[in-house]
Amino acid sequence: MKTISKIMKTEKIISSRKYRFSLLVSAVSGRWIMLMLAGLFLMTSCEKQLELDLNKSITANAGPDQAVQVGQVVTLDGSGSSDSQGKPLTYGWSLVRQPATSAAKITDASTANPTFKPDETGEYELELTVTSSNGKATDKVLIKASMSEPLVISENITEKTTLVDRLANPDLPDYIVTKSIDVNSELTIKPGVVIAFERDVYMNIQDSGYLIAKGQSDKKIKFVGVQKTKGYWAGIALYSGSNLNIMEHVEIMHTGSRPVHSDIKAALLVYGGSESQITIKNSQFSQNDGYGMYVYEGAILLEFSQNSFTNNTEAGIMVDAMNVSRLDAASKFTGGNGRNVVEILESSLEGNKEIEWKAFADKTPYRLNGELTVNSGWKLNPGVTLEMNRDALIEISNDGYMSAQGTATEKVVFTSANRTAAYWRGIACYSQVNKNILQHAEVKNAGSKTLVSDKKSNIAIYGDGTSMTIKNTLISGSGGYGVFVGLGASANTDLSSANTFEANAQTNVLIEE
Repeated sequence: MKTISKIMKTEKIISSRKYRFSLLVSAVSGRWIMLMLAGLFLMTSCEKQLELDLNKSITANAGPDQAVQVGQVVTLDGSGSSDSQGKPLTYGWSLVRQPATSAAKITDASTANPTFKPDETGEYELELTVTSSNGKATDKVLIKASMSEPLVISENITEKTTLVDRLANPDLPDYIVTKSIDVNSELTIKPGVVIAFERDVYMNIQDSGYLIAKGQSDKKIKFVGVQKTKGYWAGIALYSGSNLNIMEHVEIMHTGSRPVHSDIKAALLVYGGSESQITIKNSQFSQNDGYGMYVYEGAILLEFSQNSFTNNTEAGIMVDAMNVSRLDAASKFTGGNGRNVVEILESSLEGNKEIEWKAFADKTPYRLNGELTVNSGWKLNPGVTLEMNRDALIEISNDGYMSAQGTATEKVVFTSANRTAAYWRGIACYSQVNKNILQHAEVKNAGSKTLVSDKKSNIAIYGDGTSMTIKNTLISGSGGYGVFVGLGASANTDLSSANTFEANAQTNVLIEE
């Protein structure tokens, strides 16, 4: 029995130990499983993180390499850059290599499409850096700039011809004229074209041809010297009567090496004998050894506006009397010219309509050379100043009249070119039209020679039925009388008291009876 009992105790012990072992095994297995699961979770997390990191890529793309001309505006293209997660990019461009003498710089370097202008031949290497919250990346692009040669023009233009802008650099010539040429057909010049002329060369636009030179404000057409010095080439002479002739946004410089017609040196000469005509707008005549423009009597300025005449050896423009009214007030005739005036040829005013002369915004005076004959109505606006060269004369014929009415603050002024007394002849009125009037004006320094009837005078009213009203006017500096009223002519009864007289060599007013 004891034996059986011992056996049973032994089994219980063994059974108890197996249970504890089983529990131990179970515990160990549970921990292992947990460790296994934790490892699997960690591996999965790492894989997911690795996958996320791989998706966080950023790519810089500086665009394709380019071959361009010196002076051409180059647009760079970084728009191909990207962030894998679509996050916003910032851009930064830099010039990492350029020719040693180049001063080129990037414009808008913090944008996807900046620009720059190569200023020397050679290679330009630019680097793009793109950045986002995911990092940054870089890329480079190579720009090669070269120089093209101008085309030579050495033959007359006898068939329809169009000159195009060949070179991007506005300072380099697209064409070089090596010999004087005649234009006998249509010549069209496109915006941006630069034509350089060799020494003493000229261009004649003949009656059988015409010129269409229409530039743009940012792409001017330029006629210049091969060497950019005043008086290098001769200039342009227009003989064409076509109403298609036009210069718009044009520059003419460096002319005057020799006369283009007769003894006249001018950047542009418009001939009168063939009734040449042209429209000129937004154009510049500068650095010419002569006149900027010379317009003969008989020529026609179809339109004239917003032009500039500076740094010419003579006056900016010489024009006949009929074309004066076509000059606009906004054009500029002052600035370094030999004479900052609008010069007027000895010529006449003709027609049945009243012709108006305006005052210029820059206060440029008119300067009269020789005799002006008025055979039409002539209106002088407030602020107009007429300077008279030696012995110049204004003659108002029986068919014309003069209305010169200024204001108290903007007078109409007739005076001598050098502001000395008794320098020009004066105003002679033979007109019976009742529109002759001087009011709020100044008439000074005439009486250099006999005006009418052996009389020297600033103003002469002469002939049966001739009349003029003069009020609120200064009459001074005469080499003879202030005002002479001939037998049969008349003036306002208060002539002596309604005006101011100063420093006249003879009596202020002489009225023949």
